[in-house]
Amino acid sequence: MSLRPFLMDAAGALVAWVGARLLAHPRNPWRILDIPNERSLHAQPVPRTGGLAILGGAMVASLGEPWTPSPALAVIMGALCAIALLSWYDDRRGLSPRLRLIVHAAAALAVAALLAPQARGWLPGVDAVMASPLAIPFVAIFLVWWINLYNFMDGMDGFAGGMAVFGFGTLSLLGHRAHDPAFAEVTLAVASAAFGFTVSNFPPARLFMGDVGATVLGFLAGILILVGSARGDFPLWVGLVAFSPFLVDATVTLLKRAARGERLSHAHREHYYQRVVRAGFSHRQTVLAEYALMAICGLGAYGAVGASVAAQWAIIAALAALYGVLAALVRRWEGHGQASGKAAR
Repeated sequence: MSLRPFLMDAAGALVAWVGARLLAHPRNPWRILDIPNERSLHAQPVPRTGGLAILGGAMVASLGEPWTPSPALAVIMGALCAIALLSWYDDRRGLSPRLRLIVHAAAALAVAALLAPQARGWLPGVDAVMASPLAIPFVAIFLVWWINLYNFMDGMDGFAGGMAVFGFGTLSLLGHRAHDPAFAEVTLAVASAAFGFTVSNFPPARLFMGDVGATVLGFLAGILILVGSARGDFPLWVGLVAFSPFLVDATVTLLKRAARGERLSHAHREHYYQRVVRAGFSHRQTVLAEYALMAICGLGAYGAVGASVAAQWAIIAALAALYGVLAALVRRWEGHGQASGKAAR
């Protein structure tokens, strides 16, 4: 086995780390400050261009890959560049939610037209290609949600970067297990770059990844889950399990807010990770607990591949029960926090 991909991954992590340090420097001309608002968990302005460090590190790490030019690769890279450029401009100037959604949908549709015909079943025991005419819009919605859910979840020091390390790292392990070195190396390149960035983003964060990092990582997560499933490396639902700490929190929170009739585009602090911090836990305590959850989900995803259908359903049931227990704990902690506040008054 060649050492070149691993050396390039190490180089990518180093480039991301150095890039993050430079982007966080007060004299950096590209420095854009994230000013705290009603959604924020941070109290002081923090630079938010760290996504550029992740992209730079991932590109360096990817130099070790034997890329074969193709129309499909050109479409995916073009869509990723469109999302990155839009998000970079949004970080600098701000754009309307409608314009962002239009570009997200266009990029997702372009990729969905390539991937939807190969998308496979979503649940244990289902291994059918989804050839329905609805596959393309369905996959496009799936990708748009990934772009935005990752952005929604990028609200705590070390959180989104850590999810990239664990999530893409798990996909890489699944690729190695399936004897698919190309997929394994691409996903490891992303995980390596995210690790280099997360060193500077770990609480207390010197730098945030901003929209340019979060949207691209979310888009990549959705794309690579679909690609890995289509290549037969793992069932699609297993890829979702690897990223379920983000997927479950963002989706459940969105559905709850929609049920209450709230305007979904408005900033808020209702995600479970935000509620844990508001209940009195520090950023460091919360993110370390989230890392433990990410590791459990990664182990569950890895263990599910090759297991019997009954065992796969058991893993899903166990993770569902775990998320239910965690949601109940968050409500309990919030209740204790409110009681303590009343007692103090």
